[in-house]
Amino acid sequence: MKNKILFVLILLFLISGSIPLQSQQSFTLKKDIVVAEGEVQDNIVTFGGVVHINGRVKEGVIAFGGEVIITGEVEDVVLGFGSIITLEPTARIRGDVASIGGTLIKKPGCIIEGDTIYFKTSEDITKLFEEGLRGFLSVSLIPLLLIIKLISVFIWFLLALLITAFFPRQISYASAQIRKSFWPIIGTGLLSIIIFSGLIIFSALLSLVLIGIPILFALIIIGFVIKIFGRVILFYFFGESLINAFGKGKISPLLAVVLGLILVSLVS
Repeated sequence: MKNKILFVLILLFLISGSIPLQSQQSFTLKKDIVVAEGEVQDNIVTFGGVVHINGRVKEGVIAFGGEVIITGEVEDVVLGFGSIITLEPTARIRGDVASIGGTLIKKPGCIIEGDTIYFKTSEDITKLFEEGLRGFLSVSLIPLLLIIKLISVFIWFLLALLITAFFPRQISYASAQIRKSFWPIIGTGLLSIIIFSGLIIFSALLSLVLIGIPILFALIIIGFVIKIFGRVILFYFFGESLINAFGKGKISPLLAVVLGLILVSLVS
């Protein structure tokens, strides 16, 4: 039963990852995207481009830099990292809206059915990122370890938002399984770690004769993916538990993951 649970989780993850490849997903680099009125798009991921959504996006919109202008409808989350997000009066977002280090403009009449997360970076932090290494070294009053920790938390924050945007149902299901069968899941996880470590050592020994090199690389990649996905599930689990402790109702996966990340970061 334990192995079946682990197998189902991994299978759901792999199957879900293949779905966007078969759909009308838009992935661009510094290119404008226009979803015309009456047009339907699945996912939109852009780096530095301008996105005009006049029609409907069935899933999520993720923008790194650039600008997102929405007059139509987005079924899921809208994420902006250093982006300008403008919600026109006719805009309707059925999921969450998160703006990290950018600008969020909500005009009267726009509808956000989910949660709104808005972190606007200060000018000093923005200047630090723009100056790069020179700006990084100029911060002499902040301990180096604290800076490394903050960078680590920020990276996990980005990964958590991305994974939650694409796999909200899988994360919610996995968290429910932890709550339902906590100790069996812990036992299965520890056993899996022991077996996986043994496979790593075995493939490293096989690498001496070149046979184990591809196996070793494959195991490293699989372990990296499982670690990221597993940690995001824990973020969701702790965030949801925190909300339940205060007697609040059901919250969105995005907000639960963010709260869990903050809680784990503060504790660690």
